[in-house]
Amino acid sequence: MGKLNAIKVRNAKPKTGPDGKLAKAILQDGEGLFLLVKPSGARFWVLRVQADGKRRDIGLGSVDLERIDRKAFGGDDPLADVSLMLRTSLTLDEAREKARALRKLAKAGADPVAERDKERREVPTFAEAVEKTHEALEPGWNDKTAKAFLASLKEHAMPKLGPMKVDAIGASEIIHALAPIWTSKAVTARKVRHRIGQVLAYAKAKGWRSEAPPDAREMRAGLPNQSAGGHFKAMPYTEVPAFVADQLGMEIRASRAAMLFAILTASRSGAVRQATWEQIDFEAREWHCPPDIMKKQRAHDVALSQASIALLKDYTPEELRKGLIFRGVRGAPLSDMSLTKVMRQAKRSETLHGFRSSFRDWAAERMPHIPFMVAQMALSHAVGNATDRAYLRTDMLEMRRALMEAWGQFVAPSLSGAAGNVVPLQRVSGE
Repeated sequence: MGKLNAIKVRNAKPKTGPDGKLAKAILQDGEGLFLLVKPSGARFWVLRVQADGKRRDIGLGSVDLERIDRKAFGGDDPLADVSLMLRTSLTLDEAREKARALRKLAKAGADPVAERDKERREVPTFAEAVEKTHEALEPGWNDKTAKAFLASLKEHAMPKLGPMKVDAIGASEIIHALAPIWTSKAVTARKVRHRIGQVLAYAKAKGWRSEAPPDAREMRAGLPNQSAGGHFKAMPYTEVPAFVADQLGMEIRASRAAMLFAILTASRSGAVRQATWEQIDFEAREWHCPPDIMKKQRAHDVALSQASIALLKDYTPEELRKGLIFRGVRGAPLSDMSLTKVMRQAKRSETLHGFRSSFRDWAAERMPHIPFMVAQMALSHAVGNATDRAYLRTDMLEMRRALMEAWGQFVAPSLSGAAGNVVPLQRVSGE
């Protein structure tokens, strides 16, 4: 059993010399492991071994105080996938484990420093690093994100960066790779830049490169300005009621019904197209969205207004409410293009996603008594910083319910009972 513990490591301080100046302190744990505390307060792990009759001190890494706390309180280890020999910041337990492994190598006649750095020296190419990054991060992604990560990098980054060692890639190399699509495919280019950054960040964590990924501002300095915009084009909220009324007067095919439901719930197209009847709770007036249909992979409850419920009930008879709500050809999920097509047929240039902005503008101008964060939560946006979210333990569902009911009455009074009459829907099955 070592002499040190997490509390002693945290409280370790440099010594005060006879002259009153701070000097380094060395605390022994046992079996050759020492904690070195410099006058600056920085803490490092050192292993002392005997090889060929000579004493040798081997640096293991700095003390990782943050992860000592995280583990003490039962938090997840962010470096769980990183090899112990590649970690340059170690908890007490990790320092002991690393020291134990290197001490065995020294006793067996091997060079412990060479073994410590062996994996670090085997630097992969960018193409190889992409595959390794994808393998490591894929469990936390949905299928669409995982495929997009590989496809976009193979098409737009591999031609220039693929053969290069991952530790040789800097801002100029990334700029060279992004230049062909930076202005012509602005959104794609920004996504590719972010994914290149993910690969380089993973490479740094694995010890394949010493530098952090280049800062986005550094790369922008070498690229032309992209065209203004980048946001989804939105319909002015004052025009939304007339647009919805016009659409309700037409035959309600699956794509049109899905578009209207997206508008009424201020939801993303992807979630709406994957919505099932089993997620709908008419009694509670809620749509329970599971993580796998949400952009941030986080479950979200949508408060359903009277208008959105009327749309769903009128669109599909009760006996047919199973599986996907809005079905395309042969029962498959609708494509995003099928909803866009409805907008184009209406001779509108706005995007379906833009209705979320219309909703947000309406909430700000017409519902100022509703707190800002309620509208943000209705859009499934993160609210505040990490500290704010740690203390905010409510999803404000009841306030969101009032907000969504008001939105439904505003954009679709005929479905809300807010108008003098109710418009029956003319449903057309299939697409």
